[in-house]
Amino acid sequence: MALEKLLIEHCSPTLASLKAANLFTCKYEKENELLEGIAYWNEQMSKKGIRIFILRKKEKKALIYVCRISELDRTFKDEETMRFLIRYGYKNINTDNAIEELTIRCNKNEEFPHEIGIFLGYPLEDVTGFINNTGKNFRYAGMWKVYGDQNEAEKRFYKYKKCTEIYMRLWNNGRSLWQLTVAA
Repeated sequence: MALEKLLIEHCSPTLASLKAANLFTCKYEKENELLEGIAYWNEQMSKKGIRIFILRKKEKKALIYVCRISELDRTFKDEETMRFLIRYGYKNINTDNAIEELTIRCNKNEEFPHEIGIFLGYPLEDVTGFINNTGKNFRYAGMWKVYGDQNEAEKRFYKYKKCTEIYMRLWNNGRSLWQLTVAA
């Protein structure tokens, strides 16, 4: 199934419990097939603490958000993160409400809401740095623009890349998505 391959290609660090969440675009021909695929994988992956959301659909492309609920729960309990999200208009911050609000914001604009970095597990310093510098003056650019600890970011990027390589190899050699997903 094409969705399974996309989940491995784009979400291995989340599947391996190294990262809170990943995001990718999925092209589709028939909306019902997309929805059935998402429902199937949601049922399977929820048993391991992972949920899959469609943040936006447009022109036969869906923006898919895959997250570890327990990691997001921890993120949204952090006082500094909560203050940041409240400044950006989030209310009643818990994981479900925050994802619902993010979905609404993704559908209002073509651009990603800049606070999406929080939902992807980026350090708060990098998210605020990106916003305050309008994407300029970063120290390093990898999977995201780094405004904080470059050495730590480079280590994370390497770990995420290596994880994806290993997961792709294992999946291509017959391991299933279910087998590759670490339980919460």
